[in-house]
Amino acid sequence: MQNTITEIKNSLEAANSRIQEAEERISEVVDRLLEITDAEQKREKRLKGNEESLREFWDNVKCTNVHIIGVPEGEEREKGTEKLFQEIIAKNFSNIGKEPLTQIQEAQRVPYKINPGRNTPRHMLIQLTKIKDKKNILKAAREKKKITYKGIPTRLSADFSAETLQARREWHHIRNMIKGKNLQPRLLYPARISF
Repeated sequence: MQNTITEIKNSLEAANSRIQEAEERISEVVDRLLEITDAEQKREKRLKGNEESLREFWDNVKCTNVHIIGVPEGEEREKGTEKLFQEIIAKNFSNIGKEPLTQIQEAQRVPYKINPGRNTPRHMLIQLTKIKDKKNILKAAREKKKITYKGIPTRLSADFSAETLQARREWHHIRNMIKGKNLQPRLLYPARISF
């Protein structure tokens, strides 16, 4: 009987030591898992910050660009893209058109990014040398609301990165709800809403 009791004690001690070893291993695994989770969260935060920095960088690069949407294809071949832009400004905005726009740095047609087989005219991208000129043109375009070129409705818009445009699109539903409540929402640069 004494032998069986000592055998039982020995087996219990062995079981306890195995349980303690297992608990130690589990605590080590939990600690490693917490370290990995923290590292992953830091990496995701750093990645998100890098994406935000890249978006801001592209928005700064594009800060002087103006898109002209709706001008028929081939019009720029006859006159040149810069002359076409100056003509649109002169005919639609009499106060801006009086002073010559020699601040155009570059003007070109832009290929489609989403659907290259689209049947509508490609956008024209005008790069101005001064941000002030762009702001004045876009402000006048918002005030006039209806801009035409040879009787064809056209639009002038700011050029943003694809990420910023997507963020602005996400506000569209909320903006419509706020408009329904007779408030006047605005999208602030780059993608914040104000009302």
